[in-house]
Amino acid sequence: MSRLISPLLLLGCVLFVVGCGSAPPVEPDRYYLLESPTQVPQARTQTPAILLVNDLAARGFLGGREILYRTREQPLMIERYRSLLWAEPVPQAMVGVLVGAIRKAGLFRYVAIPADRVRADYLLNGEVERFEHWPTDRPPRVTATLNLSLVAADDRRSLWARQYSGEEIVEVSTPDAMAAAFGRLAARLAGEVVRDLERVQPVLVSTPRS
Repeated sequence: MSRLISPLLLLGCVLFVVGCGSAPPVEPDRYYLLESPTQVPQARTQTPAILLVNDLAARGFLGGREILYRTREQPLMIERYRSLLWAEPVPQAMVGVLVGAIRKAGLFRYVAIPADRVRADYLLNGEVERFEHWPTDRPPRVTATLNLSLVAADDRRSLWARQYSGEEIVEVSTPDAMAAAFGRLAARLAGEVVRDLERVQPVLVSTPRS
């Protein structure tokens, strides 16, 4: 009389066979932050008004959290790193960088975001047009373009409109170095925005809304 095969032994054999043909483990997702610049020159004067930094627009994949890249071999094709992600969507992260830099500079009495639900005197609007890694360039680099405009809240009068573009070299071909380069570039562009806001201060209304 034949013996019954132990269920545990049978399960072990199945797992062994499946394990031998299984794919390598999936690389875990890695999340990166864009942080506000730590060093921002203080403005000479402060405008006693409220600036609202609105949510930034972005098209397509740029509105998400996946880090985008392009190559010289296929420059018209935008690709995404599947396991390298921003901790928050790029437009939201850039708002945080801009707000942090403007607050540290002391340009306005208060710098708000839409969630604050305040009545602002001035609105900073715009779009993230580009935020990409170019890994096959020599040396590798990251690029970014922001389109921003400053508007008076009461009559929607445009005070200025600017495009901010730049690139930063990636010092080492690693994900951490790439994220650090993005951070340096975002901080540099935010610094340019701060300088432009300081230049336009003389034309801003000196008395805030009541």
